[in-house]
Amino acid sequence: MTAPILPTRPLRTGQQLTELGLGAAQFGNLFRETTDEEAELAVSAALEEGIRYLDTAPHYGLGLSEQRLGRALASVDRDRIVLSSKVGRLLVDSPETADLQDDDGFVVPAARRRVWDFSRDGIHRSVEASLRRVGTDHLDIAYLHDPDDHWEAASTTGVAALVELREQGVVRAIGAGMNQSAMLTRFVEQTDVDVVMVAGRFTLLDQSAADDLLPLAESRGVGVVAAAVYNSGLLSSPAVDAGAKFDYGQAPADVIERARRIAEVCTRHGVELPEAAVQYPLRHPAVTSVVTGMRTADHVTSTVARYRADIPADLWRELHETGLAPDPARAR
Repeated sequence: MTAPILPTRPLRTGQQLTELGLGAAQFGNLFRETTDEEAELAVSAALEEGIRYLDTAPHYGLGLSEQRLGRALASVDRDRIVLSSKVGRLLVDSPETADLQDDDGFVVPAARRRVWDFSRDGIHRSVEASLRRVGTDHLDIAYLHDPDDHWEAASTTGVAALVELREQGVVRAIGAGMNQSAMLTRFVEQTDVDVVMVAGRFTLLDQSAADDLLPLAESRGVGVVAAAVYNSGLLSSPAVDAGAKFDYGQAPADVIERARRIAEVCTRHGVELPEAAVQYPLRHPAVTSVVTGMRTADHVTSTVARYRADIPADLWRELHETGLAPDPARAR
């Protein structure tokens, strides 16, 4: 039996994003191989569980994630889903390296290479290629992807090209996605973005986005999608592993200790740490959705269970009062 659609939150452009979204980086063989069948079953499980927001990018497996997501959605009514992809990295054929493996974290042949391009032509070509790979006539959201070292181009020709595509209806909402909040705040302040995706900067362990991005986004009606809510794995298990990663590297001792203290509070209230990690960002009204990577159907069902878990108000209050994690619903 298909579950009801998960609760949604709107963007100012009208799209309704489910509060939990599927991140498809792992469909691009992130760190290890995923099969076509696993990806297809994961998407089917997501739809069965009520997820309607799915996020991908050309960067993920040199286009493999987009292709797999497109095949998995081929028979799905396009109006039932919200689909986002990203721009800024063009994929260029590279036959001279086709016998090598990609060196950017994805287990795929390096038959293409990524080329940074935030020009008007580059943005248009990127969107057109994504539409072909996914097999759709529009993207609900197009994000400028990791423009950290490309502010000038991304904030001018990049945004202008996306605005043009938005006016044409080829994309329905535009934004930027990054691992930092400072530049995303500049995008919200200085450009006409509708939504931003912030990775790892609004979690149980890192609330830095609450100092700049979230208040401004809320005041300007810009949606915020929170990604990387497990901070590279440190918050993904009920028991905190001393060897866990934090922001793509070995977790520092003080961060591990803080995560363990948060986990202890969760345990006292009958909650598992990953359940709190998934639900925490949604306590801020600026946050439209939480996106997590889901490689398999089991990942989908376990993540939805974390999203649905009952978390008592006393847990958030204790985390807030001890200073371990300010409650966004109280700290504003």
